[in-house]
Amino acid sequence: MPQPTKGARLGAGPSHEKLLLANLATSLFKHGKIKTTEAKARKLRPFAERLVTFAKRGDLASRRRAIALLHEKDVAHALFEEIAPRYETRNGGYTRITKLGPRKGDNAPMAQIELVEELVVEATPAPAAKKQARKAAKTEAVAALARETEEEAPPATAEAKDEEAPKATDTDADEDNADKKDDDDTK
Repeated sequence: MPQPTKGARLGAGPSHEKLLLANLATSLFKHGKIKTTEAKARKLRPFAERLVTFAKRGDLASRRRAIALLHEKDVAHALFEEIAPRYETRNGGYTRITKLGPRKGDNAPMAQIELVEELVVEATPAPAAKKQARKAAKTEAVAALARETEEEAPPATAEAKDEEAPKATDTDADEDNADKKDDDDTK
């Protein structure tokens, strides 16, 4: 017969506890540290450390289990690509709980749970800044290609440039007019 888990259910049923821990772990991995009650921090510690162990394994099955538990793919990706490599030499103890004192209002004991090796959270650039950066990189690449083709090609005279340029003929203009006439007829 299955034995019930020991300890409090954090004021609700097992399904609520599971979702609460998933949300707390997501916030922990996203921000590096979170402030919560001591009871929630104590429940979160083994859950979060198990996810870091999955990430250290790095195989597909572990990645799928972590995504199923975290509910956010970008946080799971950060866990596998940024957080887990920092703990390759550590065999556990990935989180630290620091007691903060009672909360004003209901006097609940508060604690801060954080990843042991500090996570540097980078501010995400605004979409406009990203777009400008991509555009600048693209123009830079085009300019570099233009410089390469200028270096490779021999200097050409004005006459050679005129010969290379295609000349518009009357037949081209007639074909364009015929296409426009066909489009008008179909409407």
